Amino acid sequence: MNNNLVLQTDFGISDGAVSAMYGVAIGVNPAIRIFDLTHDIPQYHIWEGSYRLYQTVSYWPAGTVFVSVVDPGVGSERRSIAVKTALGQFIITPDNGTLTHLKKCMGIAEARIIDETINRLPRSGESYTFHGRDVYAFTGARLASNLIPFEQVGPEVPVDSLIELPMAEPSITNQVLTGHIDILDIRFGNLWTNIDRVLFKDLSAGYGDSFEVTIENDTRQVYKNIMTFGRTFADIHLGEPLLYVNSLDKIGVALNQGSFAKAYHIETGASWKIIIRKL
Repeated sequence: MNNNLVLQTDFGISDGAVSAMYGVAIGVNPAIRIFDLTHDIPQYHIWEGSYRLYQTVSYWPAGTVFVSVVDPGVGSERRSIAVKTALGQFIITPDNGTLTHLKKCMGIAEARIIDETINRLPRSGESYTFHGRDVYAFTGARLASNLIPFEQVGPEVPVDSLIELPMAEPSITNQVLTGHIDILDIRFGNLWTNIDRVLFKDLSAGYGDSFEVTIENDTRQVYKNIMTFGRTFADIHLGEPLLYVNSLDKIGVALNQGSFAKAYHIETGASWKIIIRKL
């Protein structure tokens, strides 16, 4: 272990919830190193929590412990789990689909249910609405600090038993590529699709080529235009749209120095489809 603890929540930082998690972790080990992935996951948005883990986890060293709390089912019968990824990082989270992207794209080697009889903050009373503080931060800090091995988190369960959210697969039919808008590059308003660069190149795509791009919400067409496949945003004029390869090796859609999502009121999820046709 490396004493690294990384926190992700949908709590925001306008009250003391995240600070309380910090306090619990430091109470376990004053030398622990705590980092924030984000606390701006939209409330209850399990899909985005799953995606942000996928965006981040592989870049941290083996032994790093992530605590991810997007937990609309807190206090219910949903399981509290800890997993070890194929690359050796650990994630502690509710078993509600938060591990969907990591399981599919990175691989999970082992999963355990948290045994709250031994892995729960002492004197945390009868509260069942703040597992992020009382169970997850406490257990994560103990694991990151080598106070318990992974085996002492709790009993092992099959990786196949983990809850997964439905994920659509991109496809090519008659040289028309169809995918979905998985997530937004929030700060800049770019669209990040589930279309892998390798699949996109099956359209014989080269930098500078033009494509017809259609975006639909369910069956309603929201956007249709011609755009260029560019290496960087500087390849096009200010305010023009482009296709590009994002930092996760997926196809993105952007406006040069503008927010594509805001300009065309585009959101994310299973109902948001993107169709790309080479001209």
